[in-house]
Amino acid sequence: MALPDTMHGMVLTGHGGLDKLEWREDLPVPRPAAGEVLIRVGASAVNNTDINTRTGWYSKSVRGDTASGAGQGYGAAADADGSWSGTALAFPRIQGADCCGVLVATGEGVPAARIGERVMVRAIQSPATDGSDLPTATFGSERDGGFAQYTTAAAQDAVAVRSELTDAELASFPCAFSTAEGMIQRAGLGAERVLITGASGGVGSAAIQLAKRRGAHVTALTSAGKADDLRALGADATLERDAAYPRHAFDLVLDLVGGPRWEDMIEASRNGGRYVTAGAIAGPIVELDLRTLYLRDLSFFGCTHQPANVFTDLVRYIEAGEIRPVVAATYPLRKLRAAQEAFLTKSHVGKIAISVGA
Repeated sequence: MALPDTMHGMVLTGHGGLDKLEWREDLPVPRPAAGEVLIRVGASAVNNTDINTRTGWYSKSVRGDTASGAGQGYGAAADADGSWSGTALAFPRIQGADCCGVLVATGEGVPAARIGERVMVRAIQSPATDGSDLPTATFGSERDGGFAQYTTAAAQDAVAVRSELTDAELASFPCAFSTAEGMIQRAGLGAERVLITGASGGVGSAAIQLAKRRGAHVTALTSAGKADDLRALGADATLERDAAYPRHAFDLVLDLVGGPRWEDMIEASRNGGRYVTAGAIAGPIVELDLRTLYLRDLSFFGCTHQPANVFTDLVRYIEAGEIRPVVAATYPLRKLRAAQEAFLTKSHVGKIAISVGA
């Protein structure tokens, strides 16, 4: 089919506040390079990483929680290393770590037979295959993402999915669920007792379902008003954020929060237990007594990079109906600023989807 020359999309023009998100209707439609595919985007979703990248929170100059600069950003000091990879981003940038759409064109070396596939895109892109020591890129960060009508991806990162779910529902999976699944696989969770912090968010609510799929007993850390929703997702128990944590009770702490109560999470781990993290929304700077780490035989895991099987496993769970989407609301792409404002209230459970259309 003939492709248009221009498209609409939301562009990030620099690190900072919501004013850095600019609606454009004259963006050039990208063309797939060798080994790539072109996708007509149906839907995307909002993630913490989109906002953290916009504000520059990943910069080592930032020591506070993610909410403190969510409205206005963290200033020029964050420009040099404000991406999760610790390097300066090139602007303008099309964000959107989530993407569900239809494959409409292929680059050199990619079979044209793939055209027409409905695909989901890996949020954490595949490692370089040329022998270089390049870091893995995040879709919508180091390369343009799903907040526009069309996007490109490496062919292996656009994974075919067969499902009756809507584009918005499928777009709620890639970033959050692959993060949660990567944490669970890395920590080797089985039929054990797990504490999940930030349990009402995208990654936390995904982790509840994925942990239950492995037979775990799940305790979800949340507010009282969200407890019923999380039990409906499979949580066996809930714990209010300000409550006392049980001591030495959990085989695994799956933490997305960090912040002032981090030591309480460590005390909640049993001797020989594991702690795994992929976020720090309450603050990245914590204090560790190394005697606690070695005298109690604890294991700590930091998770960002993902083996290729994490995403394909996730697609298999979706196709088998073993996990379900949790979409709290859907906004049109033009209303992305409003969607991020709603996201930042943290009053929802699950994901806020973005309808992109063509």
